[in-house]
Amino acid sequence: MKFEIFKFESVTSTNDVAINLIKEKQKEFGCVYARIQTKGRGTRGRKWISDEGNLFVSIFFPLKNNYPPFNEFSIINPIIISSVIKHFCENKNINLKFPNDVFVNRKKICGILQELITVNSKKFLIIGIGINIVSNPKINNNYQATNILLETKKKPTIKDIMDLIIFSYEKFFIDLNSYNYGYFKKQAYLMTLN
Repeated sequence: MKFEIFKFESVTSTNDVAINLIKEKQKEFGCVYARIQTKGRGTRGRKWISDEGNLFVSIFFPLKNNYPPFNEFSIINPIIISSVIKHFCENKNINLKFPNDVFVNRKKICGILQELITVNSKKFLIIGIGINIVSNPKINNNYQATNILLETKKKPTIKDIMDLIIFSYEKFFIDLNSYNYGYFKKQAYLMTLN
């Protein structure tokens, strides 16, 4: 199984484009990314600040019968994405704040938005991923935000990060017969920010 890549200059949100590709173009496995996102969404209707130079990508696929159910992906996705971030932020403390945030050194670096849609009685999962590469918003919250450049003094390309995300998901589906939800749950528990 291969993810088809759809690249855009500017979109409202990559999840919106993914929904459209599934509904209008009958696409099944895809990865949408854009240089600019004008109406990025976070969970509970929050706005995702999409500064140019950061990563805005959505992965989508059908939830086939032999795939883990939707609720298990809420654990699988942060584990896959945090391992991608760990690759670029070696020797840094990586944690999860459920249901959808990845932290580096106790600062938010990534948000994940899962959406489930049904088209022609087939369920599709869309995973929107925002990773701060070169900048991060100043948020008035009980935690700070950060970016890869600030934490590592290195600036990976959007393509490098996206390639690793796609590779990680393709590998997950190739290795599906050895999938163990207990393993992912344990990893998530060990990484949860207290």
